[in-house]
Amino acid sequence: MGSSRIANFYKLNIQERLKLLHERHILNEADYLKLKNGNHLLRSEESDRMIENVIGVFGLPMGLGLNFLVNGKDYIVPMVVEEPSIVAAVSSAAKVVRNAGGFESEYTGPILIGQVQVVNINNPSAAKQAILQNKEEIINLANSLHPKMVARGGGAIDLEVRILSRASHRGDMVIVHLLVDTRDAMGANLVNSMCEGIASLIEKITGGEVFLRILSNLADRSLARARCRIPVKLLEGKGYTGEEVRDGIVLAYEFAAADPYRATTHNKGIMNGIDPVVIATGNDWRAVEAAAHAYAARGGRYTSLTRWEKAENGDLLGFIELPIRIGIVGGPVESNPTVGIAHHILNVQSAGELAQVLAAVGLAQNFSALRALATEGIQRGHMSLHARSVAMAAGASPEIFETVVEKLIESNEIKIWKAKEIIDELATKEEAPKANLYLSAKQEKIPTGHGKVILLGEHAVVYGSHAIAAPIPLAMQAVVSDSESEGIHLLISRWGVEERLQKGKEYKHSIFKSLHLILHELSLEKENIKIEVFPHVPRAMGLGGSASLAVAIIRALSERFNLNLTDEQISKLAFKSEQIVHGTASGIDNTLATYGKFLLYRKGDPPIIEEIKVPKPIRIVIGLTWTESLTAKMVSRVREAWQSNKRLYNHIFNEIDKLVLQAVKAIERYDLPQLGQLMNINQGLLNALQVSGREIEELVEIARNHGALGAKLTGGGGGGAVIALCPDNAEEVATAIINAGYRAYITDLK
Repeated sequence: MGSSRIANFYKLNIQERLKLLHERHILNEADYLKLKNGNHLLRSEESDRMIENVIGVFGLPMGLGLNFLVNGKDYIVPMVVEEPSIVAAVSSAAKVVRNAGGFESEYTGPILIGQVQVVNINNPSAAKQAILQNKEEIINLANSLHPKMVARGGGAIDLEVRILSRASHRGDMVIVHLLVDTRDAMGANLVNSMCEGIASLIEKITGGEVFLRILSNLADRSLARARCRIPVKLLEGKGYTGEEVRDGIVLAYEFAAADPYRATTHNKGIMNGIDPVVIATGNDWRAVEAAAHAYAARGGRYTSLTRWEKAENGDLLGFIELPIRIGIVGGPVESNPTVGIAHHILNVQSAGELAQVLAAVGLAQNFSALRALATEGIQRGHMSLHARSVAMAAGASPEIFETVVEKLIESNEIKIWKAKEIIDELATKEEAPKANLYLSAKQEKIPTGHGKVILLGEHAVVYGSHAIAAPIPLAMQAVVSDSESEGIHLLISRWGVEERLQKGKEYKHSIFKSLHLILHELSLEKENIKIEVFPHVPRAMGLGGSASLAVAIIRALSERFNLNLTDEQISKLAFKSEQIVHGTASGIDNTLATYGKFLLYRKGDPPIIEEIKVPKPIRIVIGLTWTESLTAKMVSRVREAWQSNKRLYNHIFNEIDKLVLQAVKAIERYDLPQLGQLMNINQGLLNALQVSGREIEELVEIARNHGALGAKLTGGGGGGAVIALCPDNAEEVATAIINAGYRAYITDLK
């Protein structure tokens, strides 16, 4: 597994996160497809075999705790929890500790205690001695009941005896503790059966009566410990010095150490991190929780499970110790499909390793909570995530979601009623979306490059054929500002891109090559600026992302330096950028990104560009495969095929050109059935060019089966996006695409 540091992971949507995890080999192919298509979910019939009286399955979100470095190894930690801010908080804390060298953790061993209660004893001391004298025989009997566990290096390893004086109305009790190494299993059933098996022998030895024989969840022989050292430099922020944050954390800990009322909430925060991982890995979180709280009270007074102190050199030192008895094999892991995926992501090799990770997670969660309390306060720290939950509950659609969240935070009234009020206010400014599926244009006056779809003519347009393209509400936006440091700083937070361009450095990535070209052409290489891009066009999905990115940046630079570039100049420079990105570019993407109009386009010098007059909006569904469409690769593949058989391929290009010209007439007279047929034929020819793919064909079939008049790929192919002509049933088609595990949007071309 690669690094657990994944920048801006939270800004991606679910499908983008899954794809990224798959690309980084954190998810294997099988797990990726299960999560992508929803096949990992526990079904009612499966749950009926797990517990009694089943009527359904209750779902909880599963997120990933990132940035963990424990004993030098990276961990991505699956967490099943419903409370906002927990996953974000633990990831943030782990990042701080990671920058300080990571967590150090250890485990005393997977030892579970089984208890055998002996009553009606005349002489408890003599009974205790008799049991200890026969210890070996008792242990051998216990192990004979589970030879496979012994073969794996586990089994009963020791025996202890305690006397509870005057503990019941029957007098003293003798309690036998059977210490069992359960290896990587949770071991509850194993220990219980061992206690049952040795009961009669203990009765024979002591002359007493065995009553209860059951495991103890106070697994204090299975202690997990973690520690961290954080330099004060890493603690500063939000207007506080590192020393102030350190001293605040220590003071908050000292409160929990001295007062059980505070310690209860303090330890609950620790379990906020541990419990979600225990649940995700199919373990008994109730047992782990009970053991932790019992251990916190082991001295006769309930206190903190962690300790924070100032080191001699001023660093902050953190420690945690608590009992953790969990497993990585057995029924719970195998019966719930999601648990298996969680284990694959976590990638631990033993129950002991999992326990060490859990200790680190608990310490990280505690650090995060104490840091928030010592600085801005927990409530403010939760505010942003809580606002997102409220905005979702109020029904904010994707295009206004972030605006609703921002206004909620500004109002300081993070309530559903307030969110609905904000949504209504926004709806008065422009027509409110009918559903979350609908796209609408952004109104912000920020330098923009338009996204696009090609209705007909892709690939053939590179060879001189016509193509029809239209803008869509998805766009790229960019802002250029002064930078306090030297050089060009490119920031695309949503994509995890943060790069300070170095003069003379050879970059392989097309984004940086393109930016170098643009800066060179505009004589701006020596400026000290920050270029921040806000991408609303998915990457490599055939929707003109690279061209719209170039246009947005060029426009932002023109605005910042008062260059007064014309649209023609912007388009020409963006075309040069496209040549870098795609190798052989037709010019249609940069043209649409610049002008943002419904166009008939033909390559040339100058190109032929005619605006198409649309009688009324044409409703389409855009389906995203989330398989990246690398246009340069597909263009190169078509070129190689064309060079090997120019006569055949020129014939296909000519046929596509005829379809495009017929489609222009169909659009102008609003003959959508005819337009749909032409799109379907165009898809067949694109398939003949071998630029389609499994996901594309699946989406095309779904759209047509649910009533689309026409459906085809759009853009480079090989993945990317599909467009479906749906004047009357767009929601039905979009919903079917989403139900198949893809993403869909509805928009109008005009």
